[in-house]
Amino acid sequence: MKAIKPISAVVLSLVISQSALGGVQAGAKQGVDPVPEPPSGYFIDTYKNNVSGNKTASNPTISVLSQYNRIWQPGETWDSGVVLDQSVHEHNIQTVLDKTSSRSKAQADAAYLDDRVSQSYSALDGLGSLTDIYRRDANATTTITGIPQDALTKKYTDEGTGAGTTDSELGQMAGLVETLRGEYSSTSSAKDYYSYKRPFRWTDPSIVVPELRPTLKEDPTNDGGFPSGHTNAAYLTALAIAYAVPERYQEMLTRASELGDNRLVAGVHSPLDVMGGRTMATALAAAILADPDNEALKEGAYEEAHTMLLTQDGNAPDRFADKDANKQAYLKRLTYGFKPTGSTKKPMVVPKGAEVLLETRLPYLSDEERRRVLSTTGLASGYPLLDDLEGWGRLNLYAAADGFGSFETDVKVKMDASKGGFHAEDTWANDISGKGSLTKKGSGELTLTGDNSFRGDTTLDGGTLVAGSETALGKGDVEVETGTLQKESKGKLVINGDYSQSKKSVLEVDVDSREDVLVIKGEAELGGTLKVHFPSEHRPGKSVTVMTYGKLDRHKVFNHIETTGLPKGTKVKTVYKAHSLELKLIK
Repeated sequence: MKAIKPISAVVLSLVISQSALGGVQAGAKQGVDPVPEPPSGYFIDTYKNNVSGNKTASNPTISVLSQYNRIWQPGETWDSGVVLDQSVHEHNIQTVLDKTSSRSKAQADAAYLDDRVSQSYSALDGLGSLTDIYRRDANATTTITGIPQDALTKKYTDEGTGAGTTDSELGQMAGLVETLRGEYSSTSSAKDYYSYKRPFRWTDPSIVVPELRPTLKEDPTNDGGFPSGHTNAAYLTALAIAYAVPERYQEMLTRASELGDNRLVAGVHSPLDVMGGRTMATALAAAILADPDNEALKEGAYEEAHTMLLTQDGNAPDRFADKDANKQAYLKRLTYGFKPTGSTKKPMVVPKGAEVLLETRLPYLSDEERRRVLSTTGLASGYPLLDDLEGWGRLNLYAAADGFGSFETDVKVKMDASKGGFHAEDTWANDISGKGSLTKKGSGELTLTGDNSFRGDTTLDGGTLVAGSETALGKGDVEVETGTLQKESKGKLVINGDYSQSKKSVLEVDVDSREDVLVIKGEAELGGTLKVHFPSEHRPGKSVTVMTYGKLDRHKVFNHIETTGLPKGTKVKTVYKAHSLELKLIK
């Protein structure tokens, strides 16, 4: 019998301690405080232990992937490991067979390019229309621009500059990518430790894209598949660029996940390989971005992006312009259809330092608030591989970029429009639940577009709050102290509780049809200004219902009512009825 590689005692202790702790420290704020310090230390404090040859649990990349020991027992040699969870392993390999057997020529070509072209160069597609401008100004080049005619027999290697050079006009952005992909970011030690075969070694090399077969190693002894190095590199590049250009945060993530998925299409990696690469890259990116030694570089990259890149107009095609399609693809690739194999009820925990990944995307929030965003948007527990002790595998950065998933406590957000960017205007697109309330302060504009069910009140005290869906304002009362509340949703906007508006505030509603009504189920106390906008193509009748309410305090009504978009000469008469406010239009 071939010898089986023993599981490191520290790695095994991480697996056991996670089950015992359920991922939550006693007395800690769930989802905000990190778990107790693991035996090998927190990832962000020990990331520099990921060096070539370190195949012990002191290597944080091996520790963060330690849940793999529930699925696979590494052996002493490349072919002597033991499958511990046959159903997970079979799903893992079958998913690759399904993709390779159904891939189109275009998909095969894309998989070839994502294999041979530098991952840093490829990931730049996530910049959309600015891609070509970035590549020009950063001196980002590739020597592989298509499928070579003799690729069936010859291996090609990209000899370009990847994401660019540090002496270019965008040298700090290129430098940030280079730093995240630096000497502590290799997957080699983890690959050597886990020694999990690539899918074509479990099946047959014929599943590999034909043009990639010349690139396959003949010697399998040092060719592990877990975790995927290409995926790790793509996510590190994407997160570096996303930090500097948070306006393309989700698009960069989608491009990285696409590149990872193309490893399956190519037949050279499995879903678990790709999930491991993503998890590892997420932890590495946070650790490197949180390192004080890199503070000046990341600030410089952000400044460079916003003064030298985003000020230009690009015309490159944007393959990631469809946000719904991006979201669907990204979420699918987080778990690849694996069914939970563990408890699905473990509370979400957020790794130490992970909040830095949202530092530029949600700049108006505090570190603790960013951790709450990560906590309330994370994946459910129980999926194979992803229940690492610190919580890196369960982070869903795509969802986190859309703001809170739940108000577990009262949320107060202050946005300063004078700072520009997301300080001035942002959208929270998640479906927000929870018992907490929302208070919006400051001069910026915040839009809520989700199917929200949070039970606390909504208070506006400055700037603009845009209700972009029927249920944007949750289940509680709504109070507009100062600023402007805009109803931007098509159809109804429902306020389930009471509504009060001060003399210093404004309510704006668009009336595109008879269904465009503000529905207040409780009592209405009105004041300030009501602005009603009629689109030029809409021709209202003689009477328009702007809002309904359960009860009206007749001593508190609007001080001013303004309308735009009505035919010239139309006079407006305000009629407060027992349960509705109507505008009589006199032509």
